[in-house]
Amino acid sequence: MQIINHFITKKEIDLFTSDMFFETIQKQFKNKLPFVAYRKPNTLEIKALLQFNDDIHYVESYSEVGFVFAPFDDSEKGILMPLESADKIETSYFDKAQEKSKKSIFYLNQEDKQQHIKLIEKGINSIKNNLFQKVVLSRKETVSVSEFNLIDIFKNLLNNYPLAFVYCWYHPKIGLWLGATPETLMKIEGNQFSMMALAGTQEYKGTLDVFWEDKEKREQQIVTDFIIANLESLVQKLQVSEVETVKAGNLVHLKTMIKASLKLETFNLKHILSVLHPTPAVCGMPKVPSKRFILDNEPYNREFYTGYLGELNFENKISPKSSKRNIENRAYSITKKSSQLYVNLRCMQIKDNKALIYIGGGITEASNSEKEWEETVSKSRVIKNIL
Repeated sequence: MQIINHFITKKEIDLFTSDMFFETIQKQFKNKLPFVAYRKPNTLEIKALLQFNDDIHYVESYSEVGFVFAPFDDSEKGILMPLESADKIETSYFDKAQEKSKKSIFYLNQEDKQQHIKLIEKGINSIKNNLFQKVVLSRKETVSVSEFNLIDIFKNLLNNYPLAFVYCWYHPKIGLWLGATPETLMKIEGNQFSMMALAGTQEYKGTLDVFWEDKEKREQQIVTDFIIANLESLVQKLQVSEVETVKAGNLVHLKTMIKASLKLETFNLKHILSVLHPTPAVCGMPKVPSKRFILDNEPYNREFYTGYLGELNFENKISPKSSKRNIENRAYSITKKSSQLYVNLRCMQIKDNKALIYIGGGITEASNSEKEWEETVSKSRVIKNIL
């Protein structure tokens, strides 16, 4: 099957208007061909990969080049949209007129609430019995979207969450996913590595000057300590930032940034991911027993929720800083291999005219089941408000 993007020249791709960009995405979707469209935090550029056919490609060695979409369960392979098997298009987009979406009212199912509270209490009891220190427990909500419009929903996400990694991912043999995640898993550019520890949640009330309880601070420290402990032998010049409060949509979180230099002679991305994913921010601590608890006790399959996604081994051109004395530097640029991966949070799957919305929260011994439930309700509004 041939589609319009097979005949687009490089020059035409660079000149894409936002209308042309969205029309091409819509046509790819209508033709049931895989694609991913995405925008990184704090940018106006939207990029897309449009796969030529509906083959399923898997990531094997993590030396591949393309866009990876990996599940929560690290025993399963990630899906790859290879750069060599797709057209790449991009445009700039910002529609100020749609910046605010109206608040909608959704009625919560009391049976779902009781089921999730029981799960949380089981998790707390398991912590008290020393099975693990922390576990992240999640649930799924179903919302009818009989008048679903792919481009409208994607634009709503772009307009409402400029600080998030916003994406729309589709494969006819796997499904349609959209999201606006606030959390970076890791960024690698050349030999520079950075990773985010994000935990703790409160509703945003107009200020970042908020009070954090010991439970939330402890949860954040567990995530940070896990990352540091598992990275120390793999990197050098490890730096850990101060904890700060950051805004993500209608929520605020605690964030710590961890930076390091890679030991390129021994660097292995597949190994680093196997050690770190899933982190305590989406799974628990220790990883193995908390993951086992999740797989055995959550009443559904997370699939790609709390997995990760992003660019794998892309080549980025970086121009050196120029000065009046050294103007000729402007003609030169350095190409560095770059991987930028994000945790798949604040996301939904569209299936059979329904939006399956995934939300969760970290459970420790100090957790209160009712408060934890309310936290998932707050998180669900990120996606519900754009439907």
